[in-house]
Formats: sequence, structure tokens, C-alpha cells
Amino acid sequence: MKPTFLTLSLFFYQFTGLAQTRETGTSPVTAFHNRWTQPMVSTPSTNKVDGPLMGNGDVTMTLGYKGDVVSYYLSKNDFWRLVSPETLARKDDVSGPRIAGSVNIRIDGYQNAGFTADQQLTDGTTTCHLAAGGGKVALKSWVSAVRNAAFIEITATGRPAQVTVGLNAPENPQARLKKGGEAGTWWLTRAFADSVDIATEVAIGLKVVDRSSSTFTVEPDKKVMIALAVESRFKRKQPLEFVLTQLKKADRHTADMEMARHGAWWQIYWKKSSVTIQDTVLMKAYYQGLYTMAACSRDPRFPPGLFGWVTSDDPQWAGDYHLNYNHQAPFYSLYAANRLEQGAPHDAPLIDFVERGEWYAKNVTHTRGVLYPVGIGPLGIEVTRNHPRYPRTGNEEQGGLFFGQRSNAAYGLLNIAQYWRCTYDERYGKKIYPYARAVADFWEDYLKYENGRYVIYNDAIHEGSGADMNPILSLGLVRNTFSLMLDLSTALKLDQDRQAKWKDILEKLSAFPVQERNGKMVFRYSEKGVDWWVNNGLGIQHIYPANAITLDSGDELLALSRNTIDEMKRFQDANTSSSFFMAAIRVGYTPRIVFDELRKYALHTYGNGFQLNNPHGIENSCTVANALNEMLCMSAGNVIRLFGGLPDGQNAEFKDLRTWGAFLISSRRENGRVEMVRIKSEKGKICTLLNPWPGKSARVWRNGKRTGSVSGERLELDTRPGELIVLQME
Repeated sequence: MKPTFLTLSLFFYQFTGLAQTRETGTSPVTAFHNRWTQPMVSTPSTNKVDGPLMGNGDVTMTLGYKGDVVSYYLSKNDFWRLVSPETLARKDDVSGPRIAGSVNIRIDGYQNAGFTADQQLTDGTTTCHLAAGGGKVALKSWVSAVRNAAFIEITATGRPAQVTVGLNAPENPQARLKKGGEAGTWWLTRAFADSVDIATEVAIGLKVVDRSSSTFTVEPDKKVMIALAVESRFKRKQPLEFVLTQLKKADRHTADMEMARHGAWWQIYWKKSSVTIQDTVLMKAYYQGLYTMAACSRDPRFPPGLFGWVTSDDPQWAGDYHLNYNHQAPFYSLYAANRLEQGAPHDAPLIDFVERGEWYAKNVTHTRGVLYPVGIGPLGIEVTRNHPRYPRTGNEEQGGLFFGQRSNAAYGLLNIAQYWRCTYDERYGKKIYPYARAVADFWEDYLKYENGRYVIYNDAIHEGSGADMNPILSLGLVRNTFSLMLDLSTALKLDQDRQAKWKDILEKLSAFPVQERNGKMVFRYSEKGVDWWVNNGLGIQHIYPANAITLDSGDELLALSRNTIDEMKRFQDANTSSSFFMAAIRVGYTPRIVFDELRKYALHTYGNGFQLNNPHGIENSCTVANALNEMLCMSAGNVIRLFGGLPDGQNAEFKDLRTWGAFLISSRRENGRVEMVRIKSEKGKICTLLNPWPGKSARVWRNGKRTGSVSGERLELDTRPGELIVLQME
């Protein structure tokens, strides 16, 4: 009997192990927790934090413990000091994100107590436990996913706990700090309103439910609830008035309602896609990354800065949007993982900086288009100009900090291109088109055409590396730029008269430079200038994230790519692990080596998933997620390859990974055999799938009806918008 579509659907969803099921709605993430067995040592910090990470994509919160005080550090993605280059008068007069404030909870008799903490990745609920003198105190906290609010529930066992609660913020002469409160509700505001171009303000309100004093007793087996509300001037004209109004409603009933809404949001979030493999270390790291980005990225105008969680007024590197990979790296995985809402904030600062970028292009390179410095902020603000902690000699041009690099704006197109290729959303295309065209304008003018090819001069591949010729990364970025422009122009019917020029550039752009090292041919970092860099992986970023080499690029380029990966072996790297794993997977480097190195990488973390001793904040949050997505479902170049990067012997399954062409793909491999492939087509494009059953044909069901078979090395499927296709080996 031929299986019906219903039978196939049930078969597809009834996976064993941790897989998500239609019947229960459970997700693999429910199995994973973060745990701490001793107090954090790097929270607060000017860079890395090692405490639990909570947040809703706008408000973020982490905790620390020292002495007898548990502190909850609050930050907000839109709370920055914002000063434009024209206003900068002093060397310390800089922009950057700032801490909003902290909630300090002093518990008498718990000086340097025994400390443990547990965080559910399912929804970020975090409980820390203190034990001293026969008593125990538990503090359960969470940031609402649906409102700028947070809750801390204090419970005592064994003996009463005397607790004092307060709101605090750093003393900073540049910030206006105001405090007040009475009858169980306290507040503070911080504002940067003097000597700035864009005034900012944040308000935090705190209410101890059913208490009128900031000092109170928690009786054994009783609970005291603390409600917090946080808001900024960007969201509300009177943020303090707003948070105080919110707190008037706060009681146990509203907290319970808020928790239900919070849980519902996270449940929907985890259903957007899922991945299951047999290795629980990598599984945990996968969902840890997606949790982290959900907690810090959702505000469409204000993406997280370098660190996501800001716990001081002096974040390293100004906590900015660093454009030569750090800003882009946390977002790499979100499009394939179908977390578009978390990926979308990436674009805003790049689009907002166009006017300033045009000024730099005109005055530095004397071209059209945009030229971006290394570090920017939100709303068109430039962060690295006149910053006291950056070396300036030889690295500035017209006052902007470029380190000799011309590639920052083109680097900004990488995630934009991924979003576009994975959605073909015309509204999105129209939004980002002016920025993309400005990048193309720059390179049309900056490239030199000589001896039948387009050449890049005076473009440092590494910060301050000099006037390199044809840096390999820029050659990859330029290819991405003009490939994207051709796709956008065709889809949106814009600037079609310019396509001939863009095609000419792509056809005649200089080849990637090569060299011999240790007896084998590898890529060279530039044609003239830097040949190799011993502590950075820039020499593979034309492969990924620039997408200039795929498994269809030919034997010569693939051999060069694998040799270069083998020569570098920079899997465990403070700067470029986020791209190195992906580059290795993209070119078919030995899957077992990549998998084992990825597992080693996933174990080298703090309890919150941040890489140990790496002061770069959130950039590696989704390195594992990105790599696993690619191992299971690669689609670069519009050819979908299933399980190609996974070592032999690994069972795996995934649901609704998003691919180039705007397809949502689901599949399962068990005992080396692909059981089924499900394809949701959003835009009705042609779907090209490397046949997962080599030498066999595949039965095709469309919207539940058997429609025939397909065969060949590559299965070509015409699709319609909204169509659901299921394939099974015939």
C-alpha cells in the first residue's frame, strides 16, 4: 500500500530522542540548563561577563554576587551616550552603550555564602541559591519576553532572612542621575543630555510587592516578589512616569500572568526550527546560542553592541558596532535557524550611517558611495573617532579610524545578503537597497581596471597592515556585493541598466592570490603586501562569510581552500572561529575533524556559553549553531545539500531550517540513510536539491498528493508560493 501524506507527516514528526513532536510541543532545548557552582568572577566587567544572561532583546540583565550582596545588572540596547564627530572636543568625550543601573540585594548573615545558580535555557528563568549558618535563600529571576519588565522572587528556608534592596548606578559626571521613591516603590533615572547630539535617558522602577520598606524580612517558606520596570526615552517620552505607572499594577497575580505570556513567547520561539544530533555537548551549545541572541536582539533600531550585556560605563572598544566582523558574527546563524526577528536588528546602524559614509567616500577616497570606519553606533553616530584607546598614528584618514581598510561597508552586506537570499522578501529588499547600491557605487569607482582585470589597491586586509593590493577578503566581499546587486536589481526591477557593468566586474575581478607554504599551494592574504598572518583567520573569510567559494567552485579552488584550512587550523581562535568552522564545512574539509574541534570549542566556555577569556562578548554566541546548521543543511549557491558536513555514523534530524531560495527544509538521517525531505516553498522558486539517495529516484508529494517522481544527481523541483513538498526514496 502506498503511504498517504498523513502517514508521511506522522512518520516525519514521530522522531525518537529529544526531537520536537507535534503531539507534545516539546523542544530539544527543554533538556538543557546552565549551572554555576561558585560565584562569578567577571561580572561586572568592561568586556566579558560570566553570569547568567537574561533579556528580551531590548532589556538585558545579568547577576553577580560578592560579600553579602546579589546584584542584578540592567542594560538596554538603546541606552547609549551619543556624540557625533563634529561635537567631539576632548579625547575622552566618546560614544558608547552604558549600564542602565543595578538592583542590589543585601542579605544579612550571608557574607561569602555557598553559592550555586541554575538557568533554564527554555525561557531564561534563573535561580541562585545562597547557603549559610543553616539557612538558605533562593532568588528566582527572569526578564519578561513581552514587556520591559523583570521579576525577582526571594524565598528563605531554615531561618528568616533580613533583606535590604536598593537601586544603584555608577557615579559619572557626564550622566544625570536622579533617585527617589516611597511606600515600597523606588526609582532611578540616568540621562546623557549635556554635550551630546542625541539625548538619551533610561528609567528603572522597583517595587517590593506587599512591602513598604526597602528593608524587610523573608520568613521561612514564604516568598517576597520584587517587580522591575525599565524604559527609555526612545520608547516613551516620559520613561519614569511610564515605569511608575507599570509598577502600580504589579502584584503576584500580574506576575503570574506575565510569566504565562513570557513562557508562551519562548515556546513559539523554539518552534521556529529545531536541530537534534546525538552529541549533547553540541546540542546544548546550539540552543545556548539561539537563546543568547533571543535574549539580546529584537529591537529593530538598536542591535546589541559588542558585549550585549553592559555592566559598566566603560565597555572595552567603546562597546560599539565593530564592522570588520565583530558586529556581523553574532547574526551569522540566525537566518538559517529561521530566527529572522533576531537577525533584522543587524541592519539598522549600517543604514543609518549612510550619510556619514558618503562624506568619508567623498573626502577620503574621492568616490561615490560609502566608506565606513571601523566602529559606529546607532542613529548615524561614529564611535571610534577620537577614541582615546585606539592607536591613531597612520590609522586615521580625515579624522576617521579606518586602519587602512576599505571593506567595512561591504562587510556589512554579508548578513543583509543572507537575509535576502533566505527570504526574497521584497519589502526587505527595498529597505536595504539604497545601502547596498551605495556600497556598489563605492566599488565601481574604487576598483582599477587594468590589463583586462579589476584590481584593488591600498586596502589593508588586517587592521593597519598597510597598502595591500588585492586583499583576498575584499575580493570575496566585492563578489558578494555585485552578486547581491544583480539579484536585487532583477527582483525589484531597479537599476537594470547597470547590470552589464556589475556582470563585467564579476567576470573580470582579479583572481584570489595564491602561494606555496610547507610544500602545498594555499591562498595568499593579498597579491602584494601581507602574505600570511599567524594569529588571525582572515585568509579564509572569502570562503565564509563572503560566500565566494562553494562545493561547486571546481577542484582547483576547493583544493586550495582545503589546503589553506589545513595550514591554518585556526578552529580555536580568539578572533575568527566564528568563520573558520564554516569555511571548513563549506569546502568539504574532513567532517570528523571539524566535528571534534567544534565539540572542543563548545566545552571551552563560561557557564553562560561565552568563550573563556575571549573579551569579544557575543560574537561567538552562535558559532556552534551556525556550524551545525551548515553541516545538516547547506544551501550556499542555491544548491541544497543535506547532512554533507556531518561525520559518518551520526544520526541527526532537523525541522524548518531556512535556505537560499526562501525554502524551509526538514529532514532526518538515521543509520546513514536519509528518511525523508520536507520542503516548504515561500516564494515559489526552483528548488535544487543534491539527491540524498544517490542513484535512486524520489517519490514526490505536493500538498498531500502524489505527483510523480524525480531523479538525477540533482533534483530540480518547480515550486509554488506556499507549497509543501515531501520527498521519499522510491
